[in-house]
Parts: sequence; C-alpha cells; structure tokens
Amino acid sequence: MLMKCLPAAILITGLAYIFLIPEEPLIIKILFKILPMLLILLYARTNVRRRDRYQSLIFLGLFFCMLGDGLLIWFVIGLSAFLIGHLFYITAFLGLWNFSWLRFATIVPISIYSTWISREIVHSLIERGEHNLIIPVICYVTVISLMGWAAFMTGNTAAIIGGVLFVISDSILSWNKFIDDVAYSGPMIMLTYYAAQFCIANSIRMKPSFHLSKGSKSERPIQ
Repeated sequence: MLMKCLPAAILITGLAYIFLIPEEPLIIKILFKILPMLLILLYARTNVRRRDRYQSLIFLGLFFCMLGDGLLIWFVIGLSAFLIGHLFYITAFLGLWNFSWLRFATIVPISIYSTWISREIVHSLIERGEHNLIIPVICYVTVISLMGWAAFMTGNTAAIIGGVLFVISDSILSWNKFIDDVAYSGPMIMLTYYAAQFCIANSIRMKPSFHLSKGSKSERPIQ
C-alpha cells in the first residue's frame, strides 16, 4: 500500500513546492523543497525487501542530493553536497556495468556537450569576475557528465532516464545562473530534477542481472 501511495505523494508535494509555495519565509520554502526528496528516499528504502550495495549507494546519493537542496543557498557548499551525491551514483552505476559499444559511444556526445557548456560558463564567470567559482563548476560539470555516462553503461532504463534528466536540470540551472535568463527556468529545473531523482530511485527495481548460461545481462524487476 505504501509503495502505491508514495509516487502520488512525491508528485503532489513536488508540484506544491514548484507552483504553490511562496519564496518567503525562506525556511518554509526549503522545508517544502526537501519534502519530495524525503519521500523519494523512503521510496528507495522500501523499493526492495532486501538491502544490497546498489540500493545503499543510491540511497546515499539521494541523501546527499537532499542536503544539497537545503544548502544551495550557500552555493559552493550545496554544490559540494551534490557532487558527493553524484559520486555515490557513479559508484552504483559502474557496479552495474553492462557493456555495449552503442552505450559506450555515448561518451562522445556527452564529452562534447560538457566541454561546450563548461566553456560557456567559464567565459561568463571570467566576465563577471567570479574566478573563485571556475574550479568548483568545472569539477561539478565533469562529475555530472560522468554520472550521465555511467547511467548509460548500466543498460538500466530508469537509471538512463534519470541521468539524462539530471543533466538537463543542471544545464538549465547553470545557464540561468551564470549565462542568461531562461524563461520558466524555476519550474523546468525542479520538474526535471524531481523526475530524475525518482527515476534513479526507481532503478533499484530494474537492476540488470547476470545470466551465466547466456553469457550476458538482462533487466528484470526485483521481486
């Protein structure tokens, strides 16, 4: 029953934060921002009956991203929390490495895109005199790009969608914050962000499993 109710609760609280909660007081805004993440954490925790390494790593990644949500008012601190969260995601995804040349080749467009957006952000930071943010931003773009690629290498549909949505969300946020205003950036950032985290949490249910008789991996739900 709880598993059936949680996705609806995540959707309702996420939409409430995006469209209904005012900017002030700030503490209320932050509390409602992290509420959907708390529910996603609960969803990840109850998604399978037995706890394993993948679930634990995803859970830790979600937890540090939730910390990032609350601490992003101090940008570098919040960014660091997100970076740690992505490192947990990368470790989890690499543990499900499911090689194919097509998935491996996604490293090319991901590298091109991350190089381009990093260059655009760095140029903007230099023009604004915010040189202290250059290294943290480059590190973050590098890590989230690696996370997106690692998600592809799992062959796990939920993880791949989550990784792509996370890159889209952070791209909109970065462009809006450092380069130029993006119309409806707030709703777009948070809609893609919550959807990304939900998909990553949901990837626990669809972990690839080894089939030694066939010498390959396939996806199947964890019962």
